[in-house]
Amino acid sequence: MDLSKCSALVSGGAGGLGGATSRRLVELGVGVVIFEYSGERARALATELGDRAIPFEGDHNDDAAVAAAIEQARRLGTFSINVNAAAVSLPTPATADAAGVAHDMSVFRAMIDMHLHGPFNISRLSAAAFAANEPDQDGQRGVIINTSSTAAWEGQAKQVAYATAKAGIAGMTLAMARDLAAIGVRACAIAPGPILTPRLAGASDALQAELIKNIAFPKRFGRPEEYASLVEAIVRTPFLNGQTIRLDGALGTPLVEMTPPRRP
Repeated sequence: MDLSKCSALVSGGAGGLGGATSRRLVELGVGVVIFEYSGERARALATELGDRAIPFEGDHNDDAAVAAAIEQARRLGTFSINVNAAAVSLPTPATADAAGVAHDMSVFRAMIDMHLHGPFNISRLSAAAFAANEPDQDGQRGVIINTSSTAAWEGQAKQVAYATAKAGIAGMTLAMARDLAAIGVRACAIAPGPILTPRLAGASDALQAELIKNIAFPKRFGRPEEYASLVEAIVRTPFLNGQTIRLDGALGTPLVEMTPPRRP
């Protein structure tokens, strides 16, 4: 791909992982649609990044919104990159507690809707749009990068809904790549461990220390820029396809209770 002629749709494109990705892609010459639930946050980042970035407020489960965002991407170049990094923090209970209270199914459905249904919806609509592109020398028309998590394999207490969604992302990646091979579209996923986004930065000192203790090397949290670097590597490496890549410093996750950080 000639990146200076390409455009991308980045869902969660003004967040921790997505924001770093939007910045990196713009630095590479890619035009970026910053797709966000928060229009204010998307507009702020787009203003910072300049005329190669367009903010877009929408729900990634809304087909009309996704289609409109794809049309905006086409204004910026050949739409051929989709990165899905949207996430929200939802309080999640245990499957059942000592008082006999079962996990709220509405919370479970909301988590799956956000972290599995939404990324798949944008993936399928982006892939359909890529099909009209002229292929490059490898026959490639586009690339999709979704965001799984180490929780797909090492889910923590009170994380059953999130772990289920992220396992779904990992599970669909190879099948999606094989589906899309016929039209020259690649699909990969990144499975981050603890990355120092604003959400993790707000976690308790005790939880942060426990997570870092179990990272082999380097002995620190990952950085959003490292996620963005891996996005770049996937985009630049056409033979890389159908893979879910852990980005976790060889983490061995301890058994801890994962709860959303307290907001100040």
